Amino acid sequence: MGVGVVGFLICFLSFRLIIIPADATRLLPSYLSFSSANPTFRIAVFADLHYGENAWTDWGPLQDQNSDRVISSVLNMENPDFVVYLGDVITANNLAMPNASNYWEMAISPTRNKNIPWASLFGNHDDMAFEWPEEWFGSLGVPSVQCSSSQSATGCEQESDCYFQGTTRAELIEMDVQHSLSHSSYGPKSLWPSVSNYVLEINSYMHPELPAAFLYFLDSGGGSYPEVISATQARWFQQTSAQRNPGARIPEIVFWHIPSQAYGKIAPSPGSPIKQPCVGSINLETVAPQEAEYGIMDMLTNRTSVKAVIVGHNHGLDWCCPYKSLWLCFARHTGYGGYGSWPRGARILELVEEPFAVNSWIRMEDGTTHSEITLASKV
Repeated sequence: MGVGVVGFLICFLSFRLIIIPADATRLLPSYLSFSSANPTFRIAVFADLHYGENAWTDWGPLQDQNSDRVISSVLNMENPDFVVYLGDVITANNLAMPNASNYWEMAISPTRNKNIPWASLFGNHDDMAFEWPEEWFGSLGVPSVQCSSSQSATGCEQESDCYFQGTTRAELIEMDVQHSLSHSSYGPKSLWPSVSNYVLEINSYMHPELPAAFLYFLDSGGGSYPEVISATQARWFQQTSAQRNPGARIPEIVFWHIPSQAYGKIAPSPGSPIKQPCVGSINLETVAPQEAEYGIMDMLTNRTSVKAVIVGHNHGLDWCCPYKSLWLCFARHTGYGGYGSWPRGARILELVEEPFAVNSWIRMEDGTTHSEITLASKV
């Protein structure tokens, strides 16, 4: 596959080459499909795992082990057909190393080891710049860090000259897509600096040549650039959905990380009970939305085939609420990294082919389920 040089970023007086494939697609390892053995297609959504947080302490690696346990527990109990990594897979601003891909590999390992396909998108922490801990400049000093003394990501030759620039979105997705089970994609280079913008189809079992549902993935920014879904991304969705699904006849579900401002308009008052028609179990903080909206919500609500948007970012929210013609849902904080001490879990989506329906619930680490809801049904 050919590659094209998008440009150079200047960081700490050094240059870094960003490489993104010239085309928007790649050959996928296999297609997604409903099967004869199971008339449903089940998706586990892992949100805000935050691997690598406080990696230089005893606490940090322990949280990663706890996150491994949550993922494995959900996979064992739900046996999903597919997994979505919904952003903030890693906490790059805590990773004292030039290459964060080892922690990304750690996050996808439980899914890969069970031979379950997955797709990833980016959150605001995945390529955030390293934040120097204030305590490093106290009496204890800077701990031992992982940085090659011969050649770092910055091109510096001395360890003392190494700056922790982190790993870019393009580099992380390039690593992800090397796996045979990955259905992640770079997205069109015209949408750069956003990267994880792509669409997957789930094929019908009864009519294998036809799609039964579309899954859209959008990069909502943050970290290395503003927290927004751009007007260019919105137009890409509009054009792609019209081309792939003319007449909006086939159901579509959309995933991104940071909630749009529309979430704040329908949110229950923080700390108040979640009442019908909303469904959920925790409502303990204010929605932290994108910085601006540039048309994506108008395009989604004007398209009858879009059934739900699934986001993460707010660890203390897991509700779904109706918004015009669709549902706006939070996932569930899955990882032990990140803020909040609420019990961990994952949102599950179950698509039924005939008659078509999208059912959802939260599966907790302890095995319990709650917040069952039907997000779409064909009467």
